[in-house]
Amino acid sequence: MKRHEAREKALQTLFQLEGTELTIDEAMDHVMAGENDNFYSLLVQGTHANMAEIDEKLVGHLENWSLERLPKIERTILRMAIFELGYMEDAPSRVVMNEAIELCKTFGDDKSSRFVNGVLSKFTDETAN
Repeated sequence: MKRHEAREKALQTLFQLEGTELTIDEAMDHVMAGENDNFYSLLVQGTHANMAEIDEKLVGHLENWSLERLPKIERTILRMAIFELGYMEDAPSRVVMNEAIELCKTFGDDKSSRFVNGVLSKFTDETAN
């Protein structure tokens, strides 16, 4: 599975997990229909396991927004991207940002990609310094 497809499926899984009583294994099995992909699994499990810490990092880069007020799709995309940027080192930050923006264009509204780009730019600028 290509990484872009794995990110799409990870987004669907994490989106589904929020606000439901599904376990992570049930959600992964539902989205993947028995398939397995290491990158997908790492992205879903890592984002889910580190969500509290990711949310703390995220809150510091939201201007005039609370985490709860963010649309669910943008919140989920930002969490995944911050997990990749902060916990995985195999993709350059510009690739992770571009992937997040593309996910917003596919699953979000017209303003999603610009908002996510702005938040992630602040995050990467801060972590680079």
